Amino acid sequence: MATTLRLSDDESESLRRRAETEQRSMQEVARAAVREYVERHDHDDDVDRAAAWVTTDFREALDRLGRA
Repeated sequence: MATTLRLSDDESESLRRRAETEQRSMQEVARAAVREYVERHDHDDDVDRAAAWVTTDFREALDRLGRA
């Protein structure tokens, strides 16, 4: 699937420099950045769901620990 990514001049220049430093194409660097962003936010969502589960399913135990 093709996507057009519009960057500001500064963003484009930063991406160009990063790609040059890593001896990779700008496309490779941009795709890696997108993957890392999605993975990080997916992980954050997983942590939020786990925390909600713990606070819901173990509310009584957490309340007792808070009073101890």
